[in-house]
Order: sequence, then structure tokens, then C-alpha cells
Amino acid sequence: LPANISKEEALEQGFVTVIHDLDILTKMNDAAAHTIAKDGEKVVGYCLSMLQKFRYDVPAIKEMFDMADKLDWQGTPLSRVPYFAMGQTCVAKGYRGLGVFDRLYAGLKENFANEFALVITEISKRNQRSARAHLRVGFDTLLEYEDASGEIWLLVAWDLRK
Repeated sequence: LPANISKEEALEQGFVTVIHDLDILTKMNDAAAHTIAKDGEKVVGYCLSMLQKFRYDVPAIKEMFDMADKLDWQGTPLSRVPYFAMGQTCVAKGYRGLGVFDRLYAGLKENFANEFALVITEISKRNQRSARAHLRVGFDTLLEYEDASGEIWLLVAWDLRK
């Protein structure tokens, strides 16, 4: 979280923006399993899967779903495309730059491509490390918007069928 690291580290290493409580994380996982990376028994990375039905359980993400509802994907309203949201992705500091991020998303695609066409997420435009990583694995920018606080967000989607 930006509050827990310096501005320099946030710009260099990236950051997460949402605090999830354990109850919601568990419910999200039960509905669509999160993807994790482990080194032995230690979790060193994660991608949190969030079905659309959780849009009201995590207030910080609701605006992303509201924005997505107004968009089209390849000529079809996004609301009619089977998709889920990436609730957050993080790789532990000592494991960054080692391909963990790419392997997390490869695992996510393997697990969900038969059920969903897309995964969407939003990234703070200030978080250039995350934006570059998501574009590298195949995400496309659907929308850039400014929220009420002045933060600029990139709403991105990854076609799991490709």
C-alpha cells in the first residue's frame, strides 16, 4: 500500500491500492479460486479473482465495474461478455523480475479460459510498473478515467481466448 512505502518505492516497485478483509477474500476465493505463487510453503505472489457479484462488497472496486458496464468489447456490450475482475495482483519484493507475474497470469488463464472470455482490472496510471507488466502479458487499455479524488486509472482487459 502506498501508505506503507515511500513515494520513490511506490514509483519504482509499484503498489496495491485495496485493503481486503479476510471474510470477503474467502468468499471471493470460494466462488473463483485466487491464483497464487509459492516458494515452498511461502506465498510469494497472488492474483485475486473477483466475480461481478462482489462489486458491492469491495467499495474501492465498485467504480471499476460501473465504468465497465458502459463499455463495449469488440462490438458487444461488456455487460454481455463473460468476464471477471482481477481484484489485485502482487509479487513479493524478493521475487520481482523473475517471471512470477507472467506465470501467475498464465495459471489464471489456464484455470479460467474455459469459463470466461475476459479478465478486467484497473491500474493507477502512477503505477507504471504494473501498467507495463499488464500490457506485456496481453492486456489492452479499454478506458482511461479520473476518479473523484483526481487519481487517473487505466481500465484494462485481457482476452483469455487468445
